[in-house]
Amino acid sequence: MTDKLICGIEIHQQLDTEKLFCSCKSCLSDDGYGSIYRELRPTTNETGEIDRAALAQFQRNFGYRYQSVPESSCLVELDEEPPHEVNTKAMEIALTFSKMMKAHIVDEIHFMRKIVVDGSNTSGFQRTALIATNGEINVNEKKIPILSICLEEDACRKIKTTDEEITYRLDRLGIPLIEVATGPNIETPEECMEVALKIGTYLRATKSVKRGIGTIREDLNISIPGGARVEIKGIQELRLIPLYVQNEANRQRMLLNVKSILAERKVEEVEFRAIDITDIFINCKSKVVKDILSKRGRVIAARLPGFAGVMNGADGTLRLGSEMAQRARTKSVNGILHSDELPNYGIDKEYVDKINERLEITKEFDAFVICAANEEKAKNALKAVIERVNIALKGIPEETRDPLPDGTSRYSRPLPGSSRMYPETDIPPIEITKERIDEIHNNLPELPDETEKRLMLLYGLNTQQAKQIIHQGNVDLFEKVIKKYGMISVAVTIFLNVYGELEHEGINVSFSDDLVMSIFEMLKKDRFAKEAIPDLLREVASGVDLETAVNKCGLLAIDLSEAVQVIAQVVKEREKFIIEKGSLASIKPLMGPVMKKLRGKIDGKKVSEILANEIKKLTG
Repeated sequence: MTDKLICGIEIHQQLDTEKLFCSCKSCLSDDGYGSIYRELRPTTNETGEIDRAALAQFQRNFGYRYQSVPESSCLVELDEEPPHEVNTKAMEIALTFSKMMKAHIVDEIHFMRKIVVDGSNTSGFQRTALIATNGEINVNEKKIPILSICLEEDACRKIKTTDEEITYRLDRLGIPLIEVATGPNIETPEECMEVALKIGTYLRATKSVKRGIGTIREDLNISIPGGARVEIKGIQELRLIPLYVQNEANRQRMLLNVKSILAERKVEEVEFRAIDITDIFINCKSKVVKDILSKRGRVIAARLPGFAGVMNGADGTLRLGSEMAQRARTKSVNGILHSDELPNYGIDKEYVDKINERLEITKEFDAFVICAANEEKAKNALKAVIERVNIALKGIPEETRDPLPDGTSRYSRPLPGSSRMYPETDIPPIEITKERIDEIHNNLPELPDETEKRLMLLYGLNTQQAKQIIHQGNVDLFEKVIKKYGMISVAVTIFLNVYGELEHEGINVSFSDDLVMSIFEMLKKDRFAKEAIPDLLREVASGVDLETAVNKCGLLAIDLSEAVQVIAQVVKEREKFIIEKGSLASIKPLMGPVMKKLRGKIDGKKVSEILANEIKKLTG
């Protein structure tokens, strides 16, 4: 990259306690019960201002339904009962982590209400408290400032979305979260991932955080010179962080390029004027248009003077059209079409010519945009599009974006401002005494750097192996396996190589401690060979229990005599090859066919010994 990147990261980690403001269990459920309907609206802060992000969400006109879950939700989550006392264990974890980050813990903790009207909180706000400030963490010999550490409640889980309603489940609402915010001094996409990884290891070192998909989420704040702060919110895959950072930097560079082109053309602010062109498409064969017209929808157009070529031009490197479409979709339409991408989608050149004629488009760089939908929705969508193209004249807007699985992002809402916070009146302040801080300081858990040295000393791991086991959060399980079964090399292979292989295949490797211990127990009893473990874990990840997985993989016990017979048969079938290659040179090539036949029923080392012996018999 040629431009200097400015990036900060916020990490949200669920804590393994009961809920923050009640005694409900903090576990998720596959089933929801009941249906309570709410509509939410933003409120003004103490100075009479409404937060811009809250207002944008309110204008989407969604209603919200909430499903309850026995044992995981109560009247507190439904906002029908005030919050109870703050969970003591969650507070202790937050204070402990703050000391691990060398942060300054505040003397008195006050919970605030952060306005959130997207339905993810039944009350219309999220409770959050500042715990500590001015911490630091070292990553690759560089000091990364920790600006703030907060304790807050997690939001509801989104279950279903329609054009008019969003359904949430209350099981996740109220689970305690630690929020860690770094300073904006991260300079590369790779460094951003390393910082997230390092902070994650410190969180797991508390031994009090939840594990698995969705229990830790990252928000990235990214900008480049001349750009603007953009937040990509809710990233769950650590390995994709560099891609999100790089793609956002590229997106901002593209938008700065668009701004420069528009300035060179002396393009002025576009006035919104909706023009009904439905009659042009009466006989159009485009499926997109026909479906809308069959539902009595309309085709509405708007002129974009000076915008030709920047919506999808320069071989697709100018993509303002994508930004326009994302804004349009916030108004509940499927999308838009613009002149840079037409003719296409069943709309032939004759229709493009008719649109140009109707809109009086005659200048070289003039363009248009159309939307086919319910008339009111179409007009609202095009109004949002015009707002976005006018922003393009000024540069890059500050906004919150949602991460997509391919490492890109899409528009969600404007960045929130300072108007979204106001005091929580239902929770009294919590005094943090010097004695309490001293007690926490004197009982800090082992820090990751200390753990790394210990793993290397006790088990002969190299630096990379020790770091990776720490990053995975598998230190306790690794040591538990070694103390009971030994098998250091097997454990290292599973946690580092096998898990990495499965993750690359898209498999969730959050296997329970009990499952892993059971695998080593079976391994000790020679139920199968270590080579079978990847296949076993694939089967378990698909939802079957371990015993079923063993049977399904055909890993029934095989005695030594059977193995000898199988190997002898392979040797006999490949007699010519062995004679040509020689006894020593033929062992390695034959290991594959032999192991395929035995399918993890016998240890590879033993197979190699038997194979060498059978080859020796043949060659004398």
